[in-house]
Amino acid sequence: MIIPGSKVLQEKWVSEMIGESQLQPCGIDLTLKEVHSFEDGGEIDFDNSKRRTSGTKKIEFENGEVHLKAGGYKILYNEYVSIPADACALGFPRSSLLRCGADIHCAVWDPGYHGRSESLLVVSNPHGITLHRNAKVLQLIFVKLESLPHAEYGGKYKGENK
Repeated sequence: MIIPGSKVLQEKWVSEMIGESQLQPCGIDLTLKEVHSFEDGGEIDFDNSKRRTSGTKKIEFENGEVHLKAGGYKILYNEYVSIPADACALGFPRSSLLRCGADIHCAVWDPGYHGRSESLLVVSNPHGITLHRNAKVLQLIFVKLESLPHAEYGGKYKGENK
């Protein structure tokens, strides 16, 4: 069952929002705080003993905007997300972003996660895209679990980017 955006606000599962227009019938729009370019490769294994995320460099906004060429970028959201024990959240790019030739890839927000999340922005448009600071880029929807999970999220990203 998808939890309405009004309930998400009431329960304060998303905080530090920019404005009321972020409230959607099926969720909350997340907004752009930072954009980073990738500086090197990463490493992923089975048990995370060799995990190394790619290094990045923050791209500064000029006059409140940033023009991105085709490629992949790490983005950081303004909002702080707190997932309750009986739900998860899924993120979907806003349709306007897709119509401009860009997409956002993200992982599942697990029960018990809280933090200021990061995602992968992929610009496929060969002409690039201009994004403004605080642009609404992703709709986050909360889904109620059928039952409580065996455990809540306890990984290294819990509490990230406070």
